[in-house]
Parts: sequence; C-alpha cells; structure tokens
Amino acid sequence: MKNIYSNIYSFNEKVLKKTIKSLNLGNILSLPTETVYGLAGNAYSEKAIKKIFKLKKRPKKNPLIIHFFNLKNLKKDAILNNNFFKLYKKFCPGPITFILKKNERSKICPLATANLDTIAVRFPSHKIIRSILKLIKFPLAMPSANISSNLSPVNAADVYEEFKNKLEIIVEGGKSKIGIESTVVDLTSKPKILRPGIISSKEIKKYLKINFSKAGSKVKSPGMLKKHYSPGIPVRLHGKPKSLNHAYIIFGKKYKSKPNYFNLSKKGDLREAAANLYKIMRKIKNKGYKKIFVCKIPNLGPGIAINDRLERASK
Repeated sequence: MKNIYSNIYSFNEKVLKKTIKSLNLGNILSLPTETVYGLAGNAYSEKAIKKIFKLKKRPKKNPLIIHFFNLKNLKKDAILNNNFFKLYKKFCPGPITFILKKNERSKICPLATANLDTIAVRFPSHKIIRSILKLIKFPLAMPSANISSNLSPVNAADVYEEFKNKLEIIVEGGKSKIGIESTVVDLTSKPKILRPGIISSKEIKKYLKINFSKAGSKVKSPGMLKKHYSPGIPVRLHGKPKSLNHAYIIFGKKYKSKPNYFNLSKKGDLREAAANLYKIMRKIKNKGYKKIFVCKIPNLGPGIAINDRLERASK
C-alpha cells in the first residue's frame, strides 16, 4: 500500500517481492536500518555500484559498507579473524561495522571497496533489511540515503527529500531507532576505531584493546572525510545564537524554552540525543534558520559520536 508519497511503500509481502525483484535487476532503492536509512544495491554488480555513486555524488575514494545476513555469506568475501569473532558474538546483528581483509575470491565490485584490499562489513538488525538479506543471493552495498556530505536520513520522508522520485522504491520502516551511523572498527591489524557510534570504545574495550584512528589515515570506511553530516547551513560549536535567525541546539534541563532553541534531550540522555541529532538539524534547516549554534555536549559514551558528527558538520 502506498502513502501520500508516490514511491514510499509500507512493508508487506507484496513489497518484499517487489523489492527483491528490483534489486535482482540491478536497481537502487532505499531501505531502513536501525542506524539510518540506506541506499541499497547489489554489491556484486558494477552497474548497481556505479548507480549508487552517481546518485549520491560520492567521491570514488570513499568505500561503501557491505551488508550481510550472516557469517556463512561473509566468508565468501572477507577473511575473518579472532578479534572479529569476539566482537561479532557480542554486538551482531547491530550498529557496528568491521574493516576486514578482502578475500581474493570475493565477487564484491572493486568500486564498492574503493579498490582497496579491505572491505567494510555490517550485519544490520532492523527486521525489514534482514528479511530481504535472507532471501537474496548477494550482499547489499548500502551507504546512507543522502547526497554525499549531507545529513543522513532517519525516516522515509527524509530520503524522499534527498532524492524525490529518482528512487523507484523507498521502503517505510519507521524512524531509525539509533539515528546515527554505525561504529566502525578496523580489524586488519592493531584494532582501532575509525568512526565512533552508539557502541562506544568503552564497550568494545571490554573485549579488545583498541585505539582511535589518527588524522590523515587512509580512507578505509565512510565517515572519515573531514566535511560530512552537513545540514546545508553553517554550524558553530559552543557559541550562542546572535539573532532569532540562528538556531541553538541544546542538551539537558538547564536551558529555558525559546522558539529558536532545540533540545536533543531534556532529560540529558545521550542515547536519546544521538537519536534526535539529525532529525533536529534537518528540522532547523527546513524552518529557514540561517545558522546553527550548538552548546557543549558531554564527550563520553554516545556523546563522542555526537561530537564527531558535529565537528565534521562544522567544517
């Protein structure tokens, strides 16, 4: 059944079949995940991968995350190691991406991995994407469903705002529960976090010794480019708005309610703040504000991921 948008479909058995048929033909469509909505295409198809890069206007050096249903599927395309198994057992399916050595026999399109000898892999937990991955015979390359460097979409209407009718199918899966992209962990040598996410370094350190990546690292995964997650208007960190044309993103109870104030979480919950970040930034842009100021966000747990996104958005 369609809703008011011509290409947004509520998920049912008929739409599942329509979606699989479209993917088998090498088409690109949008699917929900627990993190953000993605642009999905056959990771083995050069035709599909080229379409993704063209739609997103994405730099060719920025690899895509490849989404798998289970380990059996992954073994054909990546070389697994003990560190991977430790984290997979604890966090998968879920909002974590692993950088692994690519299997020499892998059929993944080289463009999808930016011609690197590594591959970024994830096992999403959202029931819609899992029901599709279970039935198709290839993994899905699936970056966020936005124009490159823009805010990631957290609902189907956001995807439509980005691409209008350029996509034949946008599958409605509700608001993304987590609301920011997955944590990315490089496991090709000494483990390190390339992109912070809702699964924090503190949680991962219970199972592995890890470091954060240093500036200037080779781009092995999405989220490493300096400018990213932009709402399309200037973002200024730790200042205060100077006029009513400026929006103020705040966090916690201490702030008064004002028309141009937008609270990520009145109760000071960093997970809630992460889930609201992109939704609020997009809302501010659509309301016509000319600039965004952001209060200081605690740099711990999910706050590390929030600050990473805000820092890149401010570039």
